[in-house]
Order: sequence, then structure tokens, then C-alpha cells
Amino acid sequence: MLSQYLYYGLLIALAIALIFAACTDIKRRQISNKLNLAIVLGAPLFWWASGISLLPQGSTIFDPTSVVLQLGIAVVAFLLLAILFRFKMMGGGDVKLLTALALWIEPSAFLQLLIIMALAGGVLTIVMGAYHFLRRQKERLAIPYGVAIAFGGLWVLTTTYLPTAANAAMWG
Repeated sequence: MLSQYLYYGLLIALAIALIFAACTDIKRRQISNKLNLAIVLGAPLFWWASGISLLPQGSTIFDPTSVVLQLGIAVVAFLLLAILFRFKMMGGGDVKLLTALALWIEPSAFLQLLIIMALAGGVLTIVMGAYHFLRRQKERLAIPYGVAIAFGGLWVLTTTYLPTAANAAMWG
């Protein structure tokens, strides 16, 4: 029972961190390294609370419930996103935030996060571009993509990790 409280407490902490990341990205166009580090450091507690095994079970390394796969997905995400950063298509804080989220979110849900993030980012870009155009601003448009990342992360947390109504009844 204690691990269930820790599990949901950590999910709530992650949700708060995502909201904070979005707010600071809107305000300063920057996502704090300390915030990203806190998310990374919370991942091992989440693995323990959710019962994820350290090594893959069975004959495949692609066990969706292993720490090894979570780490692998995070490394691949970082490498691919670092390429986008190199070509100035993504900010460094965004790369670190997505990499940190890859440590928390199972692979299929992480793919869902990326899709929702891309859709939200497209809408955000259109809205901010229109606002920028209507105000006749001359400077380069800066999109706070942490908002789209947070939206995708919160979407996945609510649809994948929060209890269903049947499970909620069990909690009382």
C-alpha cells in the first residue's frame, strides 16, 4: 500500500514539475536544469514504486517493464533530440525535459507523448505566429515548446497512469 501512495505521489510531483516547466518556459523561454535533474532523480523511485524490474524478463531485451529499456529509450531520445538542438530546431531545456520524461514513461506511452506534443506544438506555433503577426513584431518568433511537452506529458499521465473509475473505487 505504501508503494501505491508513493507511486501516485510521484506522478503528482511529475505533473507539478511539468506545469512548472511550462510556466517558466512561457515566462523566460528557459527550462531549469535543476527541474530537469529533479525529474531524472525521481525516476528510480518511480521505477521501484511501479514494480519495474531492473533487467528484462524472458528472452528479449525489449521487455516494456524493465529499467534497461527505459534507459535505452532515454539515450536514443537524447541522441535524436540533440541532433534537433544542433540544428537549432529545439531548445536545450526541451531536449533535457523530454529525455527526463523518457525515464518515467513506458515506450508505447512515450510515443503517444511525442505525437500529442507534436500536435500541441503545431497548434501553439500557429497561435503564437498569428499573435506575432497581428502585433507586427519584427523580432524572431520564439515558441515556448515546453508548453507542448508539458501538455503531452500531462495527457499521458492522465490517460495511462491515473486510475480508472474501477480502480478508484478500490481506493475508497
